[in-house]
Amino acid sequence: MTDFFGVSRVWWTFLVLGAGVVGLLVANVCLGSATLSVGEVWGALTGDESVSGVMRQIVMDFRLPRAMTALLAGGALAVSGLLMQTIFRNPLADPFVLGVNSGASLGVAIVLLVLAPAGVTLTQGLEIGGHLLVVLAATGGAAVVLAVVLAFAQRVDVMSLLILGLMLSYAVGAVVSILMFYSMAERIQSFFAWSYGTFGNVAWSHMRVFGVCILAGAGASLFLCKPLDAMLMGERYAESLGTRVKAVRIMSLGLASLMAGTVTGFCGPIGFLGIAAPHLCRYLFKTARHRVLIPASLLSGAGIALAADLVAKAPGFDGALPLNAVTALVGAPVIIVALIRQRNLRKAFG
Repeated sequence: MTDFFGVSRVWWTFLVLGAGVVGLLVANVCLGSATLSVGEVWGALTGDESVSGVMRQIVMDFRLPRAMTALLAGGALAVSGLLMQTIFRNPLADPFVLGVNSGASLGVAIVLLVLAPAGVTLTQGLEIGGHLLVVLAATGGAAVVLAVVLAFAQRVDVMSLLILGLMLSYAVGAVVSILMFYSMAERIQSFFAWSYGTFGNVAWSHMRVFGVCILAGAGASLFLCKPLDAMLMGERYAESLGTRVKAVRIMSLGLASLMAGTVTGFCGPIGFLGIAAPHLCRYLFKTARHRVLIPASLLSGAGIALAADLVAKAPGFDGALPLNAVTALVGAPVIIVALIRQRNLRKAFG
């Protein structure tokens, strides 16, 4: 009876979470500077002749790609954060906090500096080879920072690891500043706009790279559920069960770099989603099993990203808020609560 109730509760939670994501997806397409009804959106999607061409263009070329980008990016960052938290055994690990986003930003900055003489704006007008170059550069930069963090992870405590991530962010930021100093004025303006984070830069043509990289990374992470569960008990315990710890560590961080780097390359350094979503999933599902947490993180990350983008668009107003300002309002309290809980646990267990 207990097992039956447990399975039923998990599936009901998934159902509610999925319904929430669908609702937020619809709201993102309907709401903006101009409000559209669900019927008008449906007519634009189905090619209804009663829907004007302008309205169809708004839905198909602007709002729907942006909503799909938020859905994919949020899920990717959430799974990346979950993988990092498991590998580092640190509840506060995520691409933003550990400086991974900064490393990805450095890779993008290098690409921009190389491409600047050709007059190509950020991710706009690039052919598929250019998109792949952006993804490779961002993923490479993220992987380098992750490798440095991993080298120190087992020598320092949680707080020291967070400080290390902060220092790496400052160091990488300094290199980016030097690159920008020698770059063209329009590049500087483009890079600053990109650094605020947005889901509005990805068109349907970009999905061939953006969507494929994220879906491939998320799909591959599902094959690591059992070894990741073993890693939660410590590397020695995992090795006693036959887990190839080094291979799992490299694969997990490689997938995290791919997903976080792809999102950062196209959308900018989106902060705090990777730490908030896994904690929300653990609270909702009351489990540490990755076969539950990985798909749950995909859904919760997508939902948080859609909600944040909906707030950032400021429906009914002409302007828009910086996306990272909205995600910080969600993620910062999560970090504070996690730090307080960890400190209380240390006191309790001496």
